[in-house]
Amino acid sequence: MAELAREFEALEREAVDRFGAVRDVAELEQMRVRYLGRRGRIPGLLGQMRDVSPQDRPAVGRAANHAKRTVQEAFEAARRRLSRKDSEAAATGLDVTLPGRRRRLGHAHPITQIMDESVAIFRRLGFVVADGPDIETEYYNFDALNTPSDHPSRDIQDTFYLPDGRLLRTQTSPVQVRVMERQAPPVRIVCPGRCFRRDTPDATHSMNFHQIEGLYVNRRVSLADLKADLTLFAKELLGPDVRVRFRPHFFPFTEPSIEYDFSCIMCGGTGCRVCKNSGWLEISGAGMVDPAVFEAVGYDPEQWTGYAFGMGLERIAMIRFAVDDIRLLYENDVRFLHQF
Repeated sequence: MAELAREFEALEREAVDRFGAVRDVAELEQMRVRYLGRRGRIPGLLGQMRDVSPQDRPAVGRAANHAKRTVQEAFEAARRRLSRKDSEAAATGLDVTLPGRRRRLGHAHPITQIMDESVAIFRRLGFVVADGPDIETEYYNFDALNTPSDHPSRDIQDTFYLPDGRLLRTQTSPVQVRVMERQAPPVRIVCPGRCFRRDTPDATHSMNFHQIEGLYVNRRVSLADLKADLTLFAKELLGPDVRVRFRPHFFPFTEPSIEYDFSCIMCGGTGCRVCKNSGWLEISGAGMVDPAVFEAVGYDPEQWTGYAFGMGLERIAMIRFAVDDIRLLYENDVRFLHQF
């Protein structure tokens, strides 16, 4: 029965290889049943020992015992290996057998969305984007915009000053001055960017906010051009039924000056809580560029006219997305922001 001894040896080698390659507990159990179970291959060969002759039985028995012991040890080694692997995965929180997880992609912030859309609309009207520094001098932020140090309008634009006398800009209008200083007319620019004022934070005010301002300088520019461009902008951004109205106002760097409103997109102009039952939503200010501003940058006000406008992007985002508290846009709560 030397042949039976060789079968034990062959089965031993096969089982050791298979247990060494086991990758998980389920596969290990399958291999245990296959080789060591009641109807497994090791017990099956042991059952043939009854037919072995007495003179061959010691040799075959030694081979059988060695095979059974070796296969059992291979099984125990595989179980310890898998147990150690599971313990390491639990300790590190990493299970390499799990399928990969798709990385969740983010999207643009609501303010960024409104800024990008607004810039795209004005680009289609022929405007180009201009940019400038967040930290400005008093000259560009106030003086060049016809707002000297004793002007009362500085009080409502109080800002943050640095030890060297510079300040955080209160509007993006300084960009217009910088562009006019280095570029001869015609000029047609929009200036989106961050601004700062010493406001007390509440539902509609923040010390940090964003504006987009526009400037168009050419011959025979009028308020009609301003209203046409703002009306197209409003319809593109908020819908085709939006209307624009002008109201007289005062700004030191425009003359005449106006404030402009968009008809309420919530109620269609009939009056609601959002528009305080007026049917209109206050947006911001605009007007014809004051001749004193043109003189400060070297433009001849007898030859050139122009309009300027500005609006807060947070204000438009709150209207567009029906947000009732500006602070929600800055708290970085993903539960709130992901819906936009």
